[in-house]
Amino acid sequence: MNSVLAIARRELKSYFDSPIAYIVVAVYLLVSGGLFFSTLFLFGRADLRGFFQPSAFTLSPPMLLAILTPAVTMRLVAEERKSGTFELLTTLPVSDTQVILGKFLGAMGLMLTAVGLTVVYAITVSFLGDLDWGPVVAGYVGLVLFVGALVAIGIYCSTLTDNQIVAFILAFIIGSVLFVISWLAGLFPSLAPVLDAISLGAHLESISRGVLDSRDVLYYLSLCGGALYLSVLSLGRRHA
Repeated sequence: MNSVLAIARRELKSYFDSPIAYIVVAVYLLVSGGLFFSTLFLFGRADLRGFFQPSAFTLSPPMLLAILTPAVTMRLVAEERKSGTFELLTTLPVSDTQVILGKFLGAMGLMLTAVGLTVVYAITVSFLGDLDWGPVVAGYVGLVLFVGALVAIGIYCSTLTDNQIVAFILAFIIGSVLFVISWLAGLFPSLAPVLDAISLGAHLESISRGVLDSRDVLYYLSLCGGALYLSVLSLGRRHA
């Protein structure tokens, strides 16, 4: 566990030692805040459902996370392989599982910093009306699970290539397809249950209504765990 935390601290420090962390946090706060508050008064409700609710056809705060997360994860393995520092890391007494978990926690640290700072939005809304904090807490739990799945997918894509741009494009495509796929149910009604079951957006939509269903939690944990497992396997194959 100490090795995992040491790698996580190293990754988190490298983010904040470069402009990456500040750009990601600033862009997320400014754009998500603008999107949320520009529609808050149109609905006339003191809640954060508009902040947590995904949308396939317009930019929404969750979709913004689906864009920014691949930019954070693309370098995790790909850059280190290209620069040769990954070989140095593998000479240390750490397993591939510890490396992947450490990098996952490091990237989650950055993304959760950005998400956590938006609690200011909830506090602001609470001053404007009678805010029900139950759905807000459920929404943030859903957002953490959503980000965890995106980070795990991004790490897996970063293990597949030495090129950061390729890693970004792969993670963005996979994350975006899983995000919007439930909206294809209009074209294929008979597949609607399957599309909803595998959609990142559909499960977040359910949680954004304030209902923290165990099926949604299990979906995100399974997707996250599966992507991390594939990352470990991919790393092992590249050692061979």
